[in-house]
Amino acid sequence: MLRKRGSVIFCGTFLFVTWNAILVLLLWGRPPSSQTEEPGGGGEKVVVRPTNDAVGAVLRMADAFEAELERQKKILVDIQYHQSLWDPSNKDRPKAVFPSQPVIPILVIACNRVTVRRCLDKLLEHRPSAELYPIIVSQDCGHADTAEVIKSYGNKVTHLKQPDLSDIPVQPGHKKFQGYYKISRHYRWALNQVFKTLSHSSVVIVEDDLEVAPDFFEYFRALLPLLQSDPSLWCVSAWNDNGRDGYVDPGKANLLYRTDFFPGLGWMIRKELWEELEPKWPASFWDDWMRQPDQRRNRACIRPEISRTLTFGRQGVSLGQFYDKYLRYIKLNTEFVPFTKIDLSYLKEEIYRENFKKEVYSAPVVTYEDVKQGQLKGQGPYRLQYSTKDSFKVMAKNLGIMDDLKSGVPRAGYRGVVSFISRGRRIYLAPPPGWTQYDTTWS
Repeated sequence: MLRKRGSVIFCGTFLFVTWNAILVLLLWGRPPSSQTEEPGGGGEKVVVRPTNDAVGAVLRMADAFEAELERQKKILVDIQYHQSLWDPSNKDRPKAVFPSQPVIPILVIACNRVTVRRCLDKLLEHRPSAELYPIIVSQDCGHADTAEVIKSYGNKVTHLKQPDLSDIPVQPGHKKFQGYYKISRHYRWALNQVFKTLSHSSVVIVEDDLEVAPDFFEYFRALLPLLQSDPSLWCVSAWNDNGRDGYVDPGKANLLYRTDFFPGLGWMIRKELWEELEPKWPASFWDDWMRQPDQRRNRACIRPEISRTLTFGRQGVSLGQFYDKYLRYIKLNTEFVPFTKIDLSYLKEEIYRENFKKEVYSAPVVTYEDVKQGQLKGQGPYRLQYSTKDSFKVMAKNLGIMDDLKSGVPRAGYRGVVSFISRGRRIYLAPPPGWTQYDTTWS
């Protein structure tokens, strides 16, 4: 029945177009009304040719008919395309989606890893809508095998190629960091494509070695309004730096935090932030640059208790730094959390800060030995206090959480506090009460 109906529509379209074409030809060949016949001296009738003005009028009329013909053809094509939407026999079939919600593109930063397939497969598996979440793969390096992998996805993804593959002049001591310079150049180019060329208002950036969780898209969709409305936020990240199995609460997949540390590894920003950062974008080490006070400007990111991304790329310009000790053990969320149906107003700065301070500093103080030896009684939470850079680093390292600081900010920290699970109990590794600011010499 559907095939027959489609044939009828096609035949109707063909006849309609043909008739209009014939009409145009007839009008083209018909003498305009401005032509007249006058008797000649020998009794013959002499045809008076049209003036240039008359010829121009005919040509303009033909152009108008041609334009109308094209418009009618487009209307018929649109009718044929959307016929399934109003055909009663198709009421149970998937309908075309016309976005009424903000479009959030996913920008995949790729280079020379053919394993980008794993990243793209998971994105496509969990993506709820191609219209709302277009996938843009920006490839640097010019690696042919990786390009072929990306090309194999056809129109499921948009494949961009960074055009400048030249080496970047660097000072002699930085020659070994050439890869970091190229990455920074690529990020700048790719983000300009998303925001300036394609005119998107927000973007989620993932690297080609990340696998995403089932609620990855739901997570960012729910948090976009908060990012838009709260000027004290500048990004949303899918990553918990201390999110290893055993260091997070498996029953709190819906738990979210504010953090002063820029996490990266699956993160969302808005166009307005890029317009602020792009003019001063660094030549290299862009992620550490993002963690400096001049860029952060006391703004926070949102991060989850349980990561919504997992990195599987040990090899890269960082030569596996932190991978074997920390990153390979990050727990990827497997439970779908309907974040768009949850009230997330508790993450607003004025609400979150007071509640967080109250919970942390009302928790009983315990010693490092109590935590390390598992001698805590009760459910917690507990507070473990540090007062110097060295005391923080010693306790963090020995308790198994990341001990490095960037401009004085600990990974996953908020107001100097790092939250994690130790032997099934919530621990807040925290500075003394009355904390006011980070010491940028702690790096």
